[in-house]
Amino acid sequence: MNTKAQKTAAFERLLNIMDELREKCPWDQKQTLQSLRHLTIEEVYELGDAILDNNLTEMKKELGDLLLHIVFYAKIASEKKAFDIADVATEISKKLIHRHPHIYGDTKVSNAEEVKKNWEALKLKEGKKSVLEGVPKGLPAMVKAQRIQDKAAGIGFDWTKTEDVWEKFIEETRELKEEVTAKNREKMEAELGDVFFSLINYARFLDINPEAALERTNKKFIKRFQKMEQEASSQNTPLEKMTLEEMETLWQNAKTID
Repeated sequence: MNTKAQKTAAFERLLNIMDELREKCPWDQKQTLQSLRHLTIEEVYELGDAILDNNLTEMKKELGDLLLHIVFYAKIASEKKAFDIADVATEISKKLIHRHPHIYGDTKVSNAEEVKKNWEALKLKEGKKSVLEGVPKGLPAMVKAQRIQDKAAGIGFDWTKTEDVWEKFIEETRELKEEVTAKNREKMEAELGDVFFSLINYARFLDINPEAALERTNKKFIKRFQKMEQEASSQNTPLEKMTLEEMETLWQNAKTID
């Protein structure tokens, strides 16, 4: 692995390249804080894909892309005389030291859960009115639900037994079924939301990331479905021309190849 000096030199090189690109490249000169936003979100999702695939080579590349964006934002902000990359690093360092009193102070903790509770308590002392303020409004609904539950649990608002969480999920499915039977669309939507929320909570108790679990299933479905398409093509019969029974046969065959 690289030495600390090598790491510092590599980061300094990236900063120098960013300065040159901002000075000489028409595309880089054109970028703004707003124009980079959607590109940054895309890079985060690409990193997420690499993590799910456990592809360390791609992770290295995607982390580099994300680091470039961080440096880019700081560069633009420095041109506005707002802050620079040193301010960014200083700010996160100060936060980490403040929120880890068990490392940099005399607070005692015995496990990771106590660290989480201390973290949320310190955030409230910093002036936040709610532990849920730190949940970004723009998060996808499933990820947002998980973060909401994590933060509520961080101050002790949580179930005590996994079995009770499962029973809550079953209760919500019954209530959904009742509204489906009654054909009350507005209440159906509300109850379906409750079903999703309770199932995400159950995943949390199983220590399973629901977003990752669903994405793995998405990838598995795509892989199997594309195998079906390939097999149908080899038979010179497109899927849309097949019966449901014929497609089911292809589906079962695709499952055996995984």
